Amino acid sequence: MSSTPGLAAFTPELSKKATHPEPAGTCTRGPDLEKLGRERPSHFSSPWSELAFCFSIVMSQILAEFYITGSNLLLPTLVTELGIPEASTIWPTTALSLVVCATLLIFGRLTDMYGGYLLYNAGAIWLTISSILAGVSTTSLMLIICRALQGLALGALLPSGLMILGSTYRPGPRKNLVFSIYGACAALGFFAGFFVSGICGQFLTWRWYFYIGAILSAIMAASSIFSVPRDYYEKKKLAIRMDWPGLAFSITGTTLFVFAIADSSYAPQGWRTPYIIVFFVLGVILLGGLAYIEGWVVQNPLLPGDIFQVKHMAALVIALLFLYGSLGIFLLYGVLYMSEFMGGSPLQIVAWTAPMGVGGLILSATGGFILHKVSGTLLMLISCLGYVGSGLLFAIIPIGGNYWAYIFPAMICGTVAIDISFNLANIFITTSLPKARQGLAGALIYCTMHLGIAVMLGFADIVQTQMKHLGVRESYKAVFWFQTGLAIVGLLIVLLLVRIRHAKSELTAEEIQAEETQKSARRENEEV
Repeated sequence: MSSTPGLAAFTPELSKKATHPEPAGTCTRGPDLEKLGRERPSHFSSPWSELAFCFSIVMSQILAEFYITGSNLLLPTLVTELGIPEASTIWPTTALSLVVCATLLIFGRLTDMYGGYLLYNAGAIWLTISSILAGVSTTSLMLIICRALQGLALGALLPSGLMILGSTYRPGPRKNLVFSIYGACAALGFFAGFFVSGICGQFLTWRWYFYIGAILSAIMAASSIFSVPRDYYEKKKLAIRMDWPGLAFSITGTTLFVFAIADSSYAPQGWRTPYIIVFFVLGVILLGGLAYIEGWVVQNPLLPGDIFQVKHMAALVIALLFLYGSLGIFLLYGVLYMSEFMGGSPLQIVAWTAPMGVGGLILSATGGFILHKVSGTLLMLISCLGYVGSGLLFAIIPIGGNYWAYIFPAMICGTVAIDISFNLANIFITTSLPKARQGLAGALIYCTMHLGIAVMLGFADIVQTQMKHLGVRESYKAVFWFQTGLAIVGLLIVLLLVRIRHAKSELTAEEIQAEETQKSARRENEEV
């Protein structure tokens, strides 16, 4: 891959310095980089065009959380009104996450091939259509299929949206602020999902949850068509190709593996059910085959191994799998506990989880102003402690436990956990990879999140099922201890193996590569 395009992003002054470097001992690059890191990208003719662009992209984050968290609160209503059998109660929620997990890498590659504009707008339009179809569902099977179709839309939206942001903003305070706003919208979407599903479940009908989501999706689609930069021809010049063996192995392997884990608690004989064993073994074999062909057979793998050569990347991704997995357990089982053992109505649960939404907005917005000043490692450790606290507080809450003593601080810990780690991971990964791999960056970020949630939530269901003989409440407590254990593992990995520097103004990945190439050329000339 040529590094020349990275230099085109320089201002004339910085480009001149990159081509004709200053004598050793001078220090003129820093102020230029700082200025570039704060400037509005040249794509935008005015502040209004930048605001319209940011609105279009952050809406995907809002709607992703809206559809993932809100459905948890509606589940009892859906079970009653659509007659969903007990063995299928997980699928109105799991179907979406399963499809997202299975398709993220594919859509990440398609984004790098055809550009963010095409994939993002296609995803926005498809989310609108599938949301309307979900709202008019008349059977549980139809609803589950529509939820899977929504997963396809989010699979296209999430990596392409992050790719567009990562390609538009260079490292620096402005990127930190925009990514922090993007992260804040996860908290906003989380709360909006709870709020709308609570209102619909108590005063309207569950169908309006999907209709409101369809209206928001349509607004996002209309805005993104006009505000997102068109990059189709720029991406086509890179001549990136699809990895067809990787596509086949990743979709089938991930689907079978996650399905076996998620459904094992509800299968007639649990893990002894023949189809669970067959699907799990096939999933493991296919994922093993995927690792082999991606590492040693194909020339253009979906997930190139060299991205894990970026310092601390592999350790961070592994830590996030555990941390995001603990988050998924917290969001689902926290709601179930508050509903079943604290007597919370849908609207009461909305009120009880409000600190997480409000705190997320405050933390994410504040982060945009401090990420370039505070050590990323320190912030990540604080985030890990939040993950631990959110599970521990639910694990030790006694019967009749006070909301302010247990649930309120758990919600604060939850928002500290997800908002800090999500923003840091997004900035670290997108900054570490060049523009040609920003679609891959987005896919990696969201694949880590959704795979962690789907797999660990499946294991949590197994823990809960195996502990039912102790009573439902004690089985939930066992799940919260499992969640706490996952968070502690993530904390230890970060403490021992992950180091994240300040998110300051610096060269992009392309510019660093160009600079290294020029240094190498100069050394060769000097030797000659």
